Amino acid sequence: MSEQENEVAVCIVGAGPVGATLAALLAAEGVAAAVIDAAPLPPMELPAFDGRCYAIAAASQRILARAGVWDRLPEPPCPILDIRVADGRPGEPASPLSLHFDHAEAGDTPFGWMVEARALRVALNARLPSLPNLSIHAPARAEVTRTPDGARIALSDGTHLRARLVVAAEGRNSPLRNQAGIRVSTLDYGCLGMVGAIAHEKPHHNTALEQFLPNGPFAQLPIAGTPEHPHASAIVWSERTAIAKRALAMDDAAYGREIARRLGDHLGRVTPIGRRWSYPLSALHAHRYTDTRLALVGDAAHGIHPIAGQGLNLGFRDVGALAALIAEALARGEDPGGAALLARYQAKRRPDALMMLGATHALERLFGNDFGPLRIARRLGIAAVGRIPPLKRFFIRQAMGVT
Repeated sequence: MSEQENEVAVCIVGAGPVGATLAALLAAEGVAAAVIDAAPLPPMELPAFDGRCYAIAAASQRILARAGVWDRLPEPPCPILDIRVADGRPGEPASPLSLHFDHAEAGDTPFGWMVEARALRVALNARLPSLPNLSIHAPARAEVTRTPDGARIALSDGTHLRARLVVAAEGRNSPLRNQAGIRVSTLDYGCLGMVGAIAHEKPHHNTALEQFLPNGPFAQLPIAGTPEHPHASAIVWSERTAIAKRALAMDDAAYGREIARRLGDHLGRVTPIGRRWSYPLSALHAHRYTDTRLALVGDAAHGIHPIAGQGLNLGFRDVGALAALIAEALARGEDPGGAALLARYQAKRRPDALMMLGATHALERLFGNDFGPLRIARRLGIAAVGRIPPLKRFFIRQAMGVT
């Protein structure tokens, strides 16, 4: 082995939230790992608020805590203690046939926490360099060669790595997935997702709202306030592309009025804060999650409609499952990148992702229309869930990311 060649058990390509968390979790549990990303990962001060936030489910929080990331968040996350689900139309009061999830029904445990994207990035960038079992290569580009015996990774900085397993965590357009010839199925919803934040007059009381509207869902998610904006929330607004583009072009006053038409008046007057972000909504699912010495995680494997707010949490569930399988294999002296482990990973993760993909697609089709009889039926259905304890407990477990 040359001076520039290092051997690791796992090499992760992509250091977004999913890939970086997997790297931190493996290294924290004693697994020799490397993480590669095309962008630098410098330690940084908390940048200016930009409106982007993640809803971290309870199960995902436990993974971040085990990885040593949660305690490094620069600001306390905002717990989600209650969730209200309603059906309505813009500019009209929501249907009184709504559904309410109270954290008291979940053992007084928050359903999740709202974490600003910038805060999670700061925590990950602070954690990764502190791990002695982890080598970081960023910025760098990787050329990966996989064989049944192992993988070799040639980096643009001249370093060479050998690994038992390569993990593709590069997102929806994963080059490693494409290189492996793994096909994907996609579905374009013809909508844009708009993401940002609002300040409002009244406190949110740590309550999230999922409002189903004819052109797509509108979510209000509680975030921690600041001295300038003591009451604030994140929004995730799905809308038909043409309408969304018109909304994004509005000034703040008009944009705020459109948000208020969908949100209702329970938080008082609202004002947009931070930047506006948008992205086309589509579903994606890889036909396989594995190939020779390769595992897909996060958006490289699956992408779902944001109607349930579970896209990132689905990726964290990949992280938890794959890390556990690798640790078990190494403890038994088995190959952490062999065919047996990869088969177990796919068997564990594909059914869960397919179920979530199907559920979010069905919800989008059920709620994304204004057909009168169907609107009445779904409102009755929302109310019925609250009156059937086993069904309500199922939805609570899904919201918390517990399978």
